[in-house]
Amino acid sequence: MKANGTVFKYGDNVDTDVIIPARYLNSSDPAELASHCMEDIDKDFIKKVKKGDIIVADKNFGCGSSREHAPIAIKAAGVSCVIAQTFARIFYRNAINIGLPIIECPEASRGIQDGDQVEVDFDSGVIYNRTRGTQFQGQAFPEFMQKIIAAQGLINYINSKEE
Repeated sequence: MKANGTVFKYGDNVDTDVIIPARYLNSSDPAELASHCMEDIDKDFIKKVKKGDIIVADKNFGCGSSREHAPIAIKAAGVSCVIAQTFARIFYRNAINIGLPIIECPEASRGIQDGDQVEVDFDSGVIYNRTRGTQFQGQAFPEFMQKIIAAQGLINYINSKEE
């Protein structure tokens, strides 16, 4: 599996309240959540993001409340992968559970800039910055996590095992 896209770059401590502001939590519709994704930190994000694009951030991405709405909004907005130096643990689990690929890679976080074209190979964990001609070694997903992501989330994965 691979992801290819344009990078949206953010700093440290991007919390779930800026990923999807609390005022929109009365909806569980992924499309509605996506329409407000990142608006408190980047009002033009939803106008610019295209299917396959990638978010790159610094430390502690997804901190704050444990709401599953945050990774759902990111995925529904079309983001194919999030790369960060570190993730809040509950965000990490929620992202995998809903099938949003995320990779911790401090070197990639430092070496990738807003607007760069990036490709991620989930099988190897290699992150290619096509704009700058550099590559970084992220952590490859274990096979079971790749299956969860390929199934578009844990529930779909479990349901497919029962058939």
